Amino acid sequence: MAVALLPLTEAHVADLERLAADPDVQRFTRVPSPPPAGFARAWYEAYERGRIEGTREAFAVVDDDGRAFLGATVLPRIDRQSRTTEIGYVVAAEFRGRGIATEALREVARWAFAELEALRLELLISVENDASKRVAARSGFVREGVLRSAYVKPGLREDTEIWSRLTTDPEP
Repeated sequence: MAVALLPLTEAHVADLERLAADPDVQRFTRVPSPPPAGFARAWYEAYERGRIEGTREAFAVVDDDGRAFLGATVLPRIDRQSRTTEIGYVVAAEFRGRGIATEALREVARWAFAELEALRLELLISVENDASKRVAARSGFVREGVLRSAYVKPGLREDTEIWSRLTTDPEP
């Protein structure tokens, strides 16, 4: 399925609320479980500040005509000095299993290499999230190892795999 990335805007806050309510999103991302009231708006505003400061970025993943919100992809850490960027992605439950996450990750990786001049992209994936690991592999990322008992969010420490892709790696 073809996807497009649009800068996340205030118009996407309701879509983010729906994503944050998903138990799988709460389980495998930094979204708190349960999300506090106003979480989606605060999350959006934090990414908007990060966009202005050049330290974060967020995109809505939409269908190729831009009408349907399919998910989001984020860059929660942009380190311009080391030219390293962390990436995260999530797809709404009703659209999973269609290759959307793979297309979105490939697209945001191309964007980060071109626009940020990143040399290294990183993914942090729960060792229990097999679907996300398949997306990473199909998108040209390489598993580097496991961060044992890594801090994920309040109340959750778990083993987390680190995957990377370098600008010198072949395009998937």
